[in-house]
Amino acid sequence: MTQDSKDTWIILGASSSMARAFVRRLAEDGHGLILTGRDKDDLARIAADCKARGASSATNFPIDARDAATFAPILTHASGLEGQLSCAVFLGSMPDQSEIDADPSLIDGVIADSFTGPAQFLQLLAPQMEARGGGTVVGIGSVAGDRGRLGNYVYGAAKAGFATYLSGLRNRMGRSGVHVMTVKPGPVDTAMTWGLGKQPFMTTSEGVAGDILKGLKKQRNTVYTAGIWRLVMLVIRNIPEPIFKKMSI
Repeated sequence: MTQDSKDTWIILGASSSMARAFVRRLAEDGHGLILTGRDKDDLARIAADCKARGASSATNFPIDARDAATFAPILTHASGLEGQLSCAVFLGSMPDQSEIDADPSLIDGVIADSFTGPAQFLQLLAPQMEARGGGTVVGIGSVAGDRGRLGNYVYGAAKAGFATYLSGLRNRMGRSGVHVMTVKPGPVDTAMTWGLGKQPFMTTSEGVAGDILKGLKKQRNTVYTAGIWRLVMLVIRNIPEPIFKKMSI
């Protein structure tokens, strides 16, 4: 990464398995950390672990993607820090599509957790990062956002919207020296996928963290993890619609 140890990373959704793996690497590199999530006790444990690993600082704040009032204390705290700010977004929720089919009201929560909440936070943070003239935004999307599929099209729609938002933010923020990177994981061995059984090309949280760091070093705009998903989704995106409608993938 181009940041030095004085930089501070805001982690949205720090309790997720992918976020934990990523913040461990940041802590070992000496970065400052602002950890956010819903479980305050868990955040405190992660902060203590990060300090033990070498983080220059580790604070934690509650956040709820569905409640914008929880954003203000985080943004206020960040505004008082010196050095560059960076942000990694791991927020999201993925109910089974069958649950959404039975209760369409669940759509609001999926969209808020996976797209509109994170986008609103980043929109509020953007002026701070632009004023400092640097930093990085890492947004966790999903290969599910590359094409609507039978098994998870609501979640996929939320992640597609977030990816489009990140593309526009990248266009805006790059003019001020801020790099925005979209990360598109395939299946990852986490609590979110444990009920889905064995998935093709499944990776681990540590694998995702490693791919993120490699992407940051190379200033990538979009990173697929595992990397084979770039080819897989290229094929899936180009299947003609009349054929695709008959497939169960």
